[in-house]
Amino acid sequence: MKYKTANICLALTGASGIQYALRLLQCLVDAGESVYLLVSQPAQIVIDMETDLELPARPADMQVFLTDYCNAEAGQIQVFGKEQWTAPVASGSGAPRAMVVCPCTTGTLAAIACGSSNNLIERAADVVIKEQKKLIIVPRESPFSVIHLENMLKLARLGVVILPPNPGFYYRPESVDDVIDFVVARILDHLDIEHQLLPRWGIDE
Repeated sequence: MKYKTANICLALTGASGIQYALRLLQCLVDAGESVYLLVSQPAQIVIDMETDLELPARPADMQVFLTDYCNAEAGQIQVFGKEQWTAPVASGSGAPRAMVVCPCTTGTLAAIACGSSNNLIERAADVVIKEQKKLIIVPRESPFSVIHLENMLKLARLGVVILPPNPGFYYRPESVDDVIDFVVARILDHLDIEHQLLPRWGIDE
């Protein structure tokens, strides 16, 4: 299946819950989406702590590794470094159709809320907001402080989707993978990407 050229940007930051991002990446690839992938250095540390993956540090090597890991087509996943300002996502003329920051640290949340653009993740989010594309932020923190909530409110008023990874248990998950899939399914819903990760309330038996 040839992947689509309308890109999704997926950014991983150094919050716990990196499994959500890895599962989302796999689902995007399986759906035939092309992905611009941005991985912060703290996120690489979290991947090492929370998974058994030995992810290479260099963007080019990471791209090869993840292409194989996700069984993606050549070029379907493109990985960019934190200061790779020539990346398409750094400019409005190359803006992706949507961006997901998953998991999102409260530091990254704050930087996006104030438009810092100190690295490619922050700049890509700034571009998506200014070009009025869809931005989904998956903040992984508990509890939220007033500062966190005010930053979320500021972004929500701009149309940003704030989607904390809060799984539902009414469908009786039987594994951690089921819990992860619940959150990933909600992200895919907001990206308008079809999936079969879990039954839909009141529709599927």
